Amino acid sequence: MKGFAMLKIGETGWIEKEKPQLGPNDALVQPLALSPCTSDVHTVWEGAIGDRHNMILGHEGCGVVAEVGSNVKDFKVGDRVMVAAITPDWNSVEAQEGFPMHSSGMLAGWKFSNFKDGVFGEYFHVNDADGNLAILPDSISPAEACMISDMVPTGFHGVELADVRFGDTVLVIGIGPVGLMAVRGAALRGASRILAVGTRPNSVEVAKKYGATDIISYKDGAIDAQVLELTNQKGVDRVIIAGGTVDTFAEAVRCLKPGGIIGNVNYLGGGEFIQIPRVEWGVGMGHKTIVGGLMPGGRARLEKLSSLVSSGKVDVSLMITHRFEGFEKVEDALYLMKEKPRDLIKPVVVL
Repeated sequence: MKGFAMLKIGETGWIEKEKPQLGPNDALVQPLALSPCTSDVHTVWEGAIGDRHNMILGHEGCGVVAEVGSNVKDFKVGDRVMVAAITPDWNSVEAQEGFPMHSSGMLAGWKFSNFKDGVFGEYFHVNDADGNLAILPDSISPAEACMISDMVPTGFHGVELADVRFGDTVLVIGIGPVGLMAVRGAALRGASRILAVGTRPNSVEVAKKYGATDIISYKDGAIDAQVLELTNQKGVDRVIIAGGTVDTFAEAVRCLKPGGIIGNVNYLGGGEFIQIPRVEWGVGMGHKTIVGGLMPGGRARLEKLSSLVSSGKVDVSLMITHRFEGFEKVEDALYLMKEKPRDLIKPVVVL
């Protein structure tokens, strides 16, 4: 089969590989639609997870079941299916303890384009198919299903990590597609005020549609100073970090109320350490909590999040700004994600 791969750090290309082999619990899927992610950019051009050679990229997509293992009960050849970017081993000890995304090791639930070939191939392999696939509803297009692979569950997980509650004032740092989903998730969770940090016109417009009440530009000065001014120096109850760098945490801590929580779902592609400002952290005793997590993945989550899309509670189509047709366009879409033109939110390739 043909696939678009990371050849080594800083280099990509098309390669030929054998079709993946199935175990009894696995499935083989032919893609219907695919989408590149900023994580792919971090992986290839920043070497954020180390060097990878001839590894097919991609972890966002949906498709049609081409083969199933002998133990797979709930899916058959021809089914249109969704699959999350994170595909845990559901019988692992870590999954039983409530952390399926770390099954068999830290971040090891993230298999596509990390530990094994990703979805940018003519076929892709899904482990534990009954636990990691979900039927794609007729009401959701393949392009929209790509958003449910990663953007929706990751943004919503940021909301869960921050434990957003009714009436909270919430700061969302970064309004790329993950941050936009954090805005929408915070609104659904009952936040009364949502301050969103970003400058791209399309992202700002969509953030407002998703529930953002205030827009902050990092170009106008320090984020924390602007937040404190907008909140009469009180700060915010919750912060969701969906963009920025290791230095972003300091700004988040400075504008967080005592007792508040920071939920980070940003993939930190560079930097060795995160600096926490001592005084603003209450000299270690401010009850300001920082939680960072990889989204859980799995069938139940896909089914619940897709029901939000089907019911109209979450309109993911607003994030799709660039559409391509044909498998060979995966390369163009990935490089668009790398270049990030001002009008980009998310590109999708429909096969």
